[in-house]
Amino acid sequence: MKKLSKHWYLYIIKCRDGTFYTGVTTDIDKRLERHNVGKGAKYTRGRRPVKLVYYERDLTERAARRREREIKSWRRQKKAALIEDFCS
Repeated sequence: MKKLSKHWYLYIIKCRDGTFYTGVTTDIDKRLERHNVGKGAKYTRGRRPVKLVYYERDLTERAARRREREIKSWRRQKKAALIEDFCS
């Protein structure tokens, strides 16, 4: 039997202090919940609550991680523009 591949998400959340956090996951709802209860990334623990502001879905793990590295290298203004385009 062929193993089914998981679909990955690239996501950006906005923290309480206005900063952005970028990550990848296979279950975006569960991951967001973990961030908000303090069991997500160390970066977000002291910046709760967090809010999902952007995502890309149906990626392979490799594509999601590549996109994560790309977005993490961007300046805040470029991330904000991506989020604004997504929300409009």
